Amino acid sequence: MDWQLWGGLLTLVLFVLLGVPVVFAFAMAGAVGLVSALGGVQPTVDLLQQTALHGIKEYNFVVIPCFTVMGMLIAYCGAAGDLFALVNRFLRGVPGRLAVATVGGNAIFAAVTGVGVAAAAAFSHVAYPEMRRASYSKSFATGCIAGSCVLGLLIPPSLFMIVWAILTEQSVGKLFAAGVMPGVLLAVLYAVYCVVYAKLFPKAAPEDPPAASQAAQLTRAQLGGSLGVGALIAVTLGGIWFGYFTPTEGSAVGLAGAVVLALAKGMRARGIFDAFVSAGRTVTPIMLVLLTALIYSKLLALNGIPQMVQDWLQGMGLGTVGMMLFMCAVWFVLGCIIDSISIMLLTVPIFWPLAQSAGIDPVVFALVGILVIEAGVLTPPFGIGVLVVKAAVPDSSVRVNEIFVGTMPYWFLILFLAWLVYVWPPLVTWLPGLM
Repeated sequence: MDWQLWGGLLTLVLFVLLGVPVVFAFAMAGAVGLVSALGGVQPTVDLLQQTALHGIKEYNFVVIPCFTVMGMLIAYCGAAGDLFALVNRFLRGVPGRLAVATVGGNAIFAAVTGVGVAAAAAFSHVAYPEMRRASYSKSFATGCIAGSCVLGLLIPPSLFMIVWAILTEQSVGKLFAAGVMPGVLLAVLYAVYCVVYAKLFPKAAPEDPPAASQAAQLTRAQLGGSLGVGALIAVTLGGIWFGYFTPTEGSAVGLAGAVVLALAKGMRARGIFDAFVSAGRTVTPIMLVLLTALIYSKLLALNGIPQMVQDWLQGMGLGTVGMMLFMCAVWFVLGCIIDSISIMLLTVPIFWPLAQSAGIDPVVFALVGILVIEAGVLTPPFGIGVLVVKAAVPDSSVRVNEIFVGTMPYWFLILFLAWLVYVWPPLVTWLPGLM
């Protein structure tokens, strides 16, 4: 590794430590390194133009804004609240019923959005007031909301899987299929934890009085909204899995269906416009980071970084398991300081060739990586899922440290599932194998 590459790497690290937005850190570090590597400004400008044009024309990128808008429409029109009411209605008598309903609602909501931020914001307004009225502790209530919002990053159509598929040139549809079983299993683990916690600490999650359970009745509008979401899941994901359309086409179909559902729920032009604006605020930074990360990946490729890291790890004699543990440790530590999409863009171009050379199944590697990076959504001090819940929850007295404490069991369960996927690959390879 020469001084030219060191300049780019040190620029990136310096900008990140100074708190510069990652999109600018990637762009500046990539530009600095490429100017040195290519021997001038003009060759660098030409390469950047080609990279940006290729990124903008990338057909698969269309999936990201379509699914994001779809999720925002469902959240804004009140369908997320309908899901919570539906699951809550069928859990009468279950310890920690409201927490389990939050997990179940998030799992269903995840199957039509793939955007954890939308889920965190929606259920902060829907579930938190209900849990506080039932005298749930603030830490348990907010921890449940933040912890279960990450289900949208695993259950298809997951934004994480879309980005991973683009970076590694894997099939988006197969990664979606691979996420179904671990996604359902993670939701079950979450629900079991909520029940056990409610039994062990009844003061933190009191049993509902009979009158409250009887009052949890579904209205016709709530039932209709829940059925509408179910129809979207069946049409969008079913169409992708059975080959009626590609994931990109499926995202467009899902978006059209979400608009119809929003209108049926009484949403008008102003509300739809607000949902699109909110989705734009979520998608724009992601798309910019994707483009600037492509620039930085050019620097890595030109200097042979993947091969260099591969030789270094092989020289350490870690073996396949040791290499996987090393990569997971890097992902987890980075999750404490930068956002998850940036972690993926920074590390996957380097780690992906290592996994291929080690003979790790591509689907297994993808799911383990996504799970470990997903845990970073809940870990301090960054924890974007925690920060979104803090900003969205209608209770200014809730402290960030209370939410972080409440989320600890959830990211432990995520890491346990990552281990289970690695030691038992059929959990994620069986369903894609049928496609």
